[in-house]
Amino acid sequence: MNAEPLFPPAIYTIWWIGLIVTLVVFVPWAVYLLHRTWQAARSIQRYAADAHAAAGGILANTRHITALDTTIEAAGETLGVAGRVVGKLDTVATVLAARAQ
Repeated sequence: MNAEPLFPPAIYTIWWIGLIVTLVVFVPWAVYLLHRTWQAARSIQRYAADAHAAAGGILANTRHITALDTTIEAAGETLGVAGRVVGKLDTVATVLAARAQ
């Protein structure tokens, strides 16, 4: 008994050509694209590390802004008091100048 092939030989030829094209063209192309993706991910990771370091520096340099806000608030109150003191000193100077005449 001679076993008859399941498919015609042309189908096996097409299948082998497709397999070879896949192994020769598409697998290296996929490896190339995966490598580029990996490089991009590493680059993003480095940029994120740099951004994290910069954010730490910004935090360190802006930590004292609340103290500056408190100082500005105190300076505003001091300016108001100084204005009232100047007004009273003007009154005293006017009274003394009137008495000196």
